[in-house]
Amino acid sequence: MTAKQPHSLIPAMRLDELLSELHVRLEAVLATRDRVHALLEAVVSVGSDLDLETVLRRIVETATTLVDASYGALGVIGEENTLVQFVPVGLSEEEIARIAHWPHGLGLLGLLIKEPQTLRMADLSDHPESYGFPPGHPPMGSFLGVPVRVRDEVFGNLYLTEKRGGGEFDAEDEAIVVALATAAGVAIENARLYEDTRRREMWLQASSEITTSLLSGAEPEEVLTLMVRRARQMAGADMVTIMLPDGAREVLRGVIAEGLAADHLAQVEVGVTGSLAGRALMSGEPVMVTAFDDTGMPSAVADRLMVGPAAAVPLGAGGTVRGVLLLGKRPGRMPFSHTELRALHTFAGQAAVALELAEARKDAERLGLLEDRDRIAKDLHDVVIQRLFAVAMTLMSIVRLVEHPEASGRLQHGIDELDETIRQIRSTIFALQTPREAADPGLRAQIVDLVESARGHLGFMPGLRLEGQLDTRVPASIAEQLLAVLREALSNIVRHAKASQADVSAEMSGDWLALTVQDNGVGLSGGGRRSGLRNLKDRATQLGGTFETGSPEKGGTRLTWRVPLG
Repeated sequence: MTAKQPHSLIPAMRLDELLSELHVRLEAVLATRDRVHALLEAVVSVGSDLDLETVLRRIVETATTLVDASYGALGVIGEENTLVQFVPVGLSEEEIARIAHWPHGLGLLGLLIKEPQTLRMADLSDHPESYGFPPGHPPMGSFLGVPVRVRDEVFGNLYLTEKRGGGEFDAEDEAIVVALATAAGVAIENARLYEDTRRREMWLQASSEITTSLLSGAEPEEVLTLMVRRARQMAGADMVTIMLPDGAREVLRGVIAEGLAADHLAQVEVGVTGSLAGRALMSGEPVMVTAFDDTGMPSAVADRLMVGPAAAVPLGAGGTVRGVLLLGKRPGRMPFSHTELRALHTFAGQAAVALELAEARKDAERLGLLEDRDRIAKDLHDVVIQRLFAVAMTLMSIVRLVEHPEASGRLQHGIDELDETIRQIRSTIFALQTPREAADPGLRAQIVDLVESARGHLGFMPGLRLEGQLDTRVPASIAEQLLAVLREALSNIVRHAKASQADVSAEMSGDWLALTVQDNGVGLSGGGRRSGLRNLKDRATQLGGTFETGSPEKGGTRLTWRVPLG
């Protein structure tokens, strides 16, 4: 019996081996089951949000958890096969701050962009396309790269590095990430569709608001402020400003801004040449850049803003561009898409309509004012002057019937006053019929300004009479000479005349213009320097006119400067 005992141990040993192998396989099955469950949960988690930027970060976080990677990132590919957005996971804020710059899509990452297929490596530095890391970047060894596709389009690449424990990514890790990338593509497409739908609804609502504001006659500034606010919401921008060109279209100035550094943007100035806003203004088409440094903004403003992607959208199209809508996002955010820019361009066209309506409203108000002035001028000419003239004629006929000298003198004085009143009314009629912009005052306004400015130095207000079409018939060169003569004459009264009364008269008679300045001061002295009077005479002589000095009956000085208009 004892001789057969060793043979009974062989089946037991074989059974132990089988049980051990079964245990290992059960553990593998359980691990696979757990990873499949984790993958399913990850797919559900990734697809549970519709905000695109949130979806992208959740994809990276989920991938690093599934394959136990220390670092992960998602690089979004732009239209020129470069990385336009980089979403990192696993780096602290301090580590991110130490990195000189994010990858631009060169080297090994560029290879994945050109050849979108899975790449698994034990050590990044072993690949011939590896460029190394930028300064401040933590060291990384094992690598797993998987493209993320949205339908047939390669949206970007999922990068995973440094498997925890010092191991390498295996085939199972690769299969899990590939499966996750497939689900991620669906989630990204859903997020895009949701954003497009939401943006379209916002665009329709904003367009309705703007249209209502325009039709209700709101002020342009109010409409443009509403547009800036809605454009920022539609594009998801962090800063928006409207910039309008100067008259020469050489400089663009911020007028309304919202978001980051709004106070600075509302006052910033940039040249049309060499700036992003200038390119949009001149081309009439939206333009965008991935870095705010390329916008041509002053460095002080650019440094304060800390903006990454930027876009400029013209207000209007073709030769009717009236300004630019400038938008920016924080660094690291998705650049503006062409779909967004097209929607914004259409929306910004309403800003051009607002500016055009404002100009049309001002023109209508100006036309109404001119019509009122013309009506008043006609009433003065056809009614008031005719009645005054009739009264004057009646009084003149009565003068001959009055024998008392004092009464006759008073009547004659009244007639003279009526004549002077008629001349003043005619002067007012000419002023009413002369359109004048505040930025380009006519000769009448400039004469009035000179006389009123002399009041403080004289201690009294000089009398003033203006007659004839001074604003329309006097050439600019002669008007400039007349103002210089008047300035010198008033200065002489202030410095030398010691007068208590002065009168200024500018009158057109036929093709001649006459300026008379009279005071009741000490009069002209027999000697002394008269260089100022010689200058006035020279000005008249150069224009083919005359200059005379004299003394009124009651004393003082009278200067008469007379020149032809032709």
